[in-house]
Parts: sequence; C-alpha cells; structure tokens
Amino acid sequence: MTNVRYVLLLGIAALLLSGCHALGMGTCDSPVEQKLNYGVLSYEEGNYQASVTALQGVMETGLSSKADQVRAYKYLAFIHCVSSREKMCRDYFRKALEIDPRFDLEPAEAGHPIWGPVFRSVKNRPAQLTRAPITIH
Repeated sequence: MTNVRYVLLLGIAALLLSGCHALGMGTCDSPVEQKLNYGVLSYEEGNYQASVTALQGVMETGLSSKADQVRAYKYLAFIHCVSSREKMCRDYFRKALEIDPRFDLEPAEAGHPIWGPVFRSVKNRPAQLTRAPITIH
C-alpha cells in the first residue's frame, strides 16, 4: 500500500473513531458500528488482517442488528475464501445464513469466481434432516 493510501486510511479511521458529531452529522454510530465500518473499510483497502481483527472483535462484543451480524460474517467469509481457507469461508457463510436464511450476495458479489461458488453451495445445501432409526418389531 502506498504511503498516500496508508495516510488516507488512517485519516478516515480517525474520523470514524472520533465520532460523527465532530463532522457535523446529527446521529452517531455506536463504537461497535464504527468498528464494523472500519473492518469493512480495511477489507476494501486489502488490509485483511486489520479487517479480520475488527470484524471478529465486533462479533465478540456483540452486534445488535442482525443485518450488521450478517454483514460482518459476509466479509469474514470473503477474506477466508480469497485466502484459500475454504472451510472457514463456508463456516462464515453458514453463520450468516443461520441468522438470515434469506441472505443473498449482491449480483456483483455472487459472480465472484472464488466465493460465488462457495456461497451457492452453502446456500443450496439442503438442511440436514435428523431421523430416528427405524426399528422393526
């Protein structure tokens, strides 16, 4: 990452962490939502380690919104897919779908050659049915 991009990322992170009142906005994100936004921003900048740290941190502290939980799991899945950790990618997609079974990727995301097929395989997998053993008397 170039020095300019690094400085820009640090500046944006500082603004996010300083709170929106300083920016003249009426409402503020909670510290947890700020950390989620930082995790997504870090992902978009290609800083996967910072992104994973932030996203796992917000999941541990607890996101109240199911949509935010799904969003965090989605980005964690993306990171693990592009890092050749397919099992973890599947696990995070599965967690997102457990929270919201209607969750789907945006069209541009769904067409991604790495995580698109993984997501579709998780989403299309039929629920495992548990059946009692059949006993014949």
